Amino acid sequence: MKVWSDSFSDGGTIPGECAFCIIDAAHHVKLSSNRNPHIAWSEVPAGTRAFALICHDPDVPSKPDDLFKEDREIPSDLPRVDFFHWALVDLPASTRAIEAGSYSKDVTPRGKNGPAALNGTRQSVNDYTGWFANDHDMSGDYFGYDGPCPPWNDELLHHYHFVLYATDLARCPVEGGFTGAQVDAAIKGHVLGEARLTGTYSLNPNLG
Repeated sequence: MKVWSDSFSDGGTIPGECAFCIIDAAHHVKLSSNRNPHIAWSEVPAGTRAFALICHDPDVPSKPDDLFKEDREIPSDLPRVDFFHWALVDLPASTRAIEAGSYSKDVTPRGKNGPAALNGTRQSVNDYTGWFANDHDMSGDYFGYDGPCPPWNDELLHHYHFVLYATDLARCPVEGGFTGAQVDAAIKGHVLGEARLTGTYSLNPNLG
């Protein structure tokens, strides 16, 4: 398969309109438009019954010690962990594009509704659900797409992988408030083809 985006090029910078936050000179960051990017694809394998899309960032700091500290940066050699920003399943086999802003077009405190979404699709809860769990104003179940918001003092440029899977499953075998990791596990053995699009993002002005 081939996959591309009109929102950003493979290996290029994800635009601020597709991010959860953008740089703000006075407060480090501020909320952004949080629009899901345009994603399109072609050369679909024969026998495809539905698509699944997973977006994840493998560059998230594994320890919170240096997060948001004015006097230090998070070292680039700190071990990193995965953070799921979106998992979308049950995309019909006839689908060839996801339009920009069709699944997300703003930041929704306490999270967007789900899992049911457009055209019979379903969306996972993303990892902002855990991130905001103890925040009085933001806690909730964050279904669907929520874009990049890496720590503003991180030395490392973050990479966001949008991976599209063509599967032989008409319906992905996950239920309720499922996660991106659960989708990844559920489609194993059912993938007929896959394609990856990677964008980068940082809120550290020193990396600009």
